[in-house]
Amino acid sequence: MKILTQELREQLIKNGREQASVKGTSAERDFWPVVKLFHPAGAATWLLTEIEPDDPDIAWGLCDLGMGFPEFGTVSLAELESFVGFAGLHIERDKFFSAKAPISRYVDAAQNAGYIVEKVFP
Repeated sequence: MKILTQELREQLIKNGREQASVKGTSAERDFWPVVKLFHPAGAATWLLTEIEPDDPDIAWGLCDLGMGFPEFGTVSLAELESFVGFAGLHIERDKFFSAKAPISRYVDAAQNAGYIVEKVFP
């Protein structure tokens, strides 16, 4: 399975363009996560909000490698797509994910818990 559909990729790029135009100002956007990626045999999870408009391989989001230190930053989509882990499993997209809050709320909850938390949002 491709980790991003064309529709998801377009939304992430749109968000990236919007953010690039206001980066470093008080108008920076607090996007809701567009997609959740995960490794089915591990604790690694990514909630992506945007793609760099000048480099479509780089996505921004909350990245949790399952080591207790989730952080908001960048990740290479090519690396995620090419990763093969335990038992030949690849990174997958959560087809049923629906964001419940802006990414800043997920970041705060993850930093408090040490991992990405989804169930704290009503």
